[in-house]
Parts: sequence; structure tokens; C-alpha cells
Amino acid sequence: MRAETFERGAGILCHISSLPNKYGIGSLGKEAYDFAGVLAKANVKYWQVLPLVQTTYGDSPYQSACCGSGNPYFIDLEKLCGDGLLTKAELREAEMAPGNIDFGALYERRYPTLRKAFSRFNTKDSAFSSFVDEGRFDDYALFMSLKTVYGCTFDRFPEEYKRRDEKALSRFKEDNISEYLFWEFLQYEFESEWMALKKHVNGLGIQIIGDIPLYVAYDSSDVWANPGLFELDENLSPTGLAGVPPDYFSEDGQFWGNPLYNWESMKKDGFAWWSKRIGDAQKLYDIVRIDHFRGLDQFYAIPALAVNAREGEWRKAPGYEMLSAAEKRCGGLRVIAEDLGLIDEGVIRLLKKTGFPRMKVLMFAFDGDPKNEYLPRYIGENTVSYTGTHDNDTALGFLDGMSGEVLSAFVKELKATVKKQGLPKDPKKDKVTLVRELCLVTLSVKSRIAVLPVQDWLVLGNSCRMNHPSTASGNWRFRLEALPGEEDVGLLKGYIETSGR
Repeated sequence: MRAETFERGAGILCHISSLPNKYGIGSLGKEAYDFAGVLAKANVKYWQVLPLVQTTYGDSPYQSACCGSGNPYFIDLEKLCGDGLLTKAELREAEMAPGNIDFGALYERRYPTLRKAFSRFNTKDSAFSSFVDEGRFDDYALFMSLKTVYGCTFDRFPEEYKRRDEKALSRFKEDNISEYLFWEFLQYEFESEWMALKKHVNGLGIQIIGDIPLYVAYDSSDVWANPGLFELDENLSPTGLAGVPPDYFSEDGQFWGNPLYNWESMKKDGFAWWSKRIGDAQKLYDIVRIDHFRGLDQFYAIPALAVNAREGEWRKAPGYEMLSAAEKRCGGLRVIAEDLGLIDEGVIRLLKKTGFPRMKVLMFAFDGDPKNEYLPRYIGENTVSYTGTHDNDTALGFLDGMSGEVLSAFVKELKATVKKQGLPKDPKKDKVTLVRELCLVTLSVKSRIAVLPVQDWLVLGNSCRMNHPSTASGNWRFRLEALPGEEDVGLLKGYIETSGR
């Protein structure tokens, strides 16, 4: 397998949902274009986002109604108004308070607004008709229509729909054609807006790194449409669920609740489902980060009725076979492997065989252990480095949680690294300065790509943290109050110049 070599450059991690605007959640509208312009001024070469999918209960972009969908919340309401699909009064009514996302209020208000826009949309438009006829979102639109009508998970659909009787589904589609077309419209509008934004971002010399979760949600069109590809019983209930054992993030491990893949079934058609999924992602993004990559070597299987993730076991996955099949179908893979967590020799062998760059988190480095693999001196070129990820404290929050000897050891090691790498010293010793030095060190390592979460670039505290693993609520809500200003841009540009990116 021949992995692509990426250009040395700096990146910023900021999900679309975290952009500011007047409508409660970031969108693909003006602020996204303006944010790309801010990145370009600072000489940033990579913009990393989280999965763009339609979220469900819990609001996580790692649990979706369809792994290939776009999030309807990201549709630009101002564009819909400009297209004559919303009135200015309706646009004003859609405004929400600034600050963190209120997903409950957003759910209650946004879909009625989108339905108003659809009511004025010409469904006979030739471009839209072609989009629908392609059939890429047929399962999704049917699935969402059924959920709208019956208000339940797919395993509680009437039997003929649960088991996907073709005649029954055809009748349902005819009887609910407007609802079906509404969900097609949302994906059509999202895709049109996203591809226009991507073209603009690429034109600024910036590549987009996009995330795909390893697993899909149980209550999704993916499982409903392809039950044979998952470990389900005769009632289409999962026999085992995904997660990870106890680790840095959780004493009891993480019980994600996703159904496990039936890898033997997937082998029979040459991993066609996975190949299509990766291929579709490579059309949406310039580079694809596969989350929980280690699950492609061995995956952690937890009994469906287990109390927590301690009860699971490791099983072997045919990851290299699947990736080889995807490489042939896609004509090459532009992939980053998220290899955090428990990594054994099998995962290391898979990484070496694929040649995909690994992730390095500098926040984990300065604990006083001279053999810590995240220390800059051990980081090679074929890696992607981060101060932290969306699952960590912000860098400032991380430091705020330290005290005494732990903080002293961190500061000592960080300062020694700054000196060793010949980076400019800052006479201050406050935590804001330490965060900035950590950002500069991260950008100065050998990794071809180095990424700063927007919270660390702007030195924001843990109130701006994106996610707390193993917690069911209160996550994914962070939003910028405003786009980064000139001083922020100048600071980042200086980091990038100093680090040779």
C-alpha cells in the first residue's frame, strides 16, 4: 500500500458547529468563508473538522442517522433567504442567543424553518431531480421518513418496514413522497453548500481534513439498510457493542453502544460498503482521518447486556484487507490514522504496512518520563501532531488542573524543549504563556502536519472544551463568540513562520 506524503504545514481544528453566527450553531455560510480567510492570512494550510453528519440523540457527530449524511443544522439560512425560500421575517425568527449551542431549542426551531424553505422549493428542478435519481440518499430519506411517521427506532418499525419489504416500502414512499423529498432536499442543499465552500477553501491554498468514525450508530439508515453487515440477532438487535477498555479517559472504559461489524459478511463482496464509505469521504475532504483506527486491527467487543466496558474482549479485524480493497476502488488513500489509546504490536504492524501517518498529542508529553513517546525528540515526519484533541481538556484547562510538583515538572520539561529547539523564550511564566509555548513547540516538531485546536490557538479554558468522553450530555456545545481578530492572526502567523511551516 502506498500512502500519500502530505505537505509540511500548520492546521487549525475547528468544527463547523463552533463557528459564530446569529442562528444558534455554525453554518456553511458567511462565517465559514470568513474563517477560511482568517486561516489563509495566518498561512494555515489545513483546516480540520469533525464529522459533518446529521447528529441524533446526544448531539455527537460520532453518532449519526446516516454515516454519509450532511448535518441539516449547517445549512446556511441566509442563503435560503437569498434563494427566496425563506422570508426576511422568518430569518429573523430563526435568530438565537449567542454563545454555546442549545441543541434542544435548535431541534425544536430549526426543522420547522427548514420545512418552510422546502415548501417553496421547486422539486422539479433538473439538478435536484438528478440528485434524487442517483439514489445515494434513498435509504436515508426513507429511513428518516419512517422515523417521522412512526417516531421510533427502526427495530420498532412495522414489521414490513423493519424487514424492508420492497413492495411495502415502495407504497410508503408513494404515500409520503413530500416527506421523502424533504430529506432529499436537505442533503442536496447541504452538499451544494459544502462543495462550494470546499472549492473556496482549496482556492485559498488550504486543504480540509475530515473525520470519519470507525463505527456507525445502531439506529441509522446504515444498519437498517444493511443488517447483514453487522452482528445482529434474528430480531435485528445487536449481539455485541463497540467501545474501549479502561484507559486514560475512563476508569470503566467507554461503552459507545455502536453495533459491531460482521467482517466475514463484508469480505464476501470485497468490502464494498467500506470502500464506498471511504471513497465518498475522500470526495468531501482532501484528507480523511479515520477515528479509532486501532479497531481495524483488533476491535473491542462488549456483550450487548454488559453493565460497562470492563466486560469486553478483543477480536481480530481484517483491516489491511479492507483498506487494500478501498485503495483499489478509490485509486489511492489520503488517510490519517487516529491511533490514540491502547496500541499494541498488531496496530503498529498495520500502521507500518499502510504507511499512514499517526497522531501525536503534545499535551501528553511533558510528564517527566524521558521515554515518553509524545516528546518532540521522538516524533518523526510521518505523523500529525496536536496540542490536544476534541476529547481532551483545552491546553489552558489542562494546566489549570495541575499544581505543585506535577505542574513544575511540566513547566521544566516544556522550557527545556523550547531551549533545545532554539525557539524564542518568553520571560513570563504564567499559564497563558505556557499554552503559547506549547503551541509553538507543537508546530515546531518534525511532523508534516501540526494542528492546533482553535481553543488552544486562542488560549481558552475548559469551559470551551468540546467533549468529555463517557459523559452523555453537555458535549459538542462550544461556539466561538467571534472570529479570531488581527492580533490572534498575527500571533499564529508568527508561530508558523518561526516553526518553518
